[in-house]
Amino acid sequence: MSKSEWCCFCCCGLILILGITAVCLWNPPPVSMPSCSIQQFYLPALNRSSDTPANTTIFLDVKLSNGNHARGIHYDPVNLTVYYYSDTNQTKWLKTIPGFYQGYGKKATKNASVETFGVNWTDVVAKNESLLFRVDLATALKLKTLVSKTKKYKLMVGANVTLNDEGAKNTTKGIELKSGVCKNLGGSSFWRVGISVVALALILLD
Repeated sequence: MSKSEWCCFCCCGLILILGITAVCLWNPPPVSMPSCSIQQFYLPALNRSSDTPANTTIFLDVKLSNGNHARGIHYDPVNLTVYYYSDTNQTKWLKTIPGFYQGYGKKATKNASVETFGVNWTDVVAKNESLLFRVDLATALKLKTLVSKTKKYKLMVGANVTLNDEGAKNTTKGIELKSGVCKNLGGSSFWRVGISVVALALILLD
């Protein structure tokens, strides 16, 4: 093999390696949306075993888990809507958790204090009825790789929460938020660059 042929071979090999590297970096594994769950839901005013009727604040812990091992997540503000379903009016309250970044494979528990109004909880306790709430979570997010970010995805999930006589959710396990739709608002186009580089390398090697 002559020197010129060797140089050509080395250049083509380098282009091929760069193309494969581009594909690996710019076309990472499929997107996995974060999982969300309610770890705590407590309304002291509904605790029949204590004398706290004046405390009408809902104490809520929401856990967000990033199952991606090659993508971080940038969250926009996370909007929580809490509905009181046992009320014929389906009273609701809103709470916003500030946006944040979550690293690869990380979990985050966010605390939220939701001030309730419009319901006489003393009367609710006196009726001794079942207590049904719903929590909806809505946000937008971007997923970040080593070299790029996707455009935004919408995340909308929710779950019903039944309370016990102590004003807390009636299960010790976390309640998964689901039944929502994740909508892609536009994906990254970096993978096209990687494929173009590989195609060019194959042509030069032909």
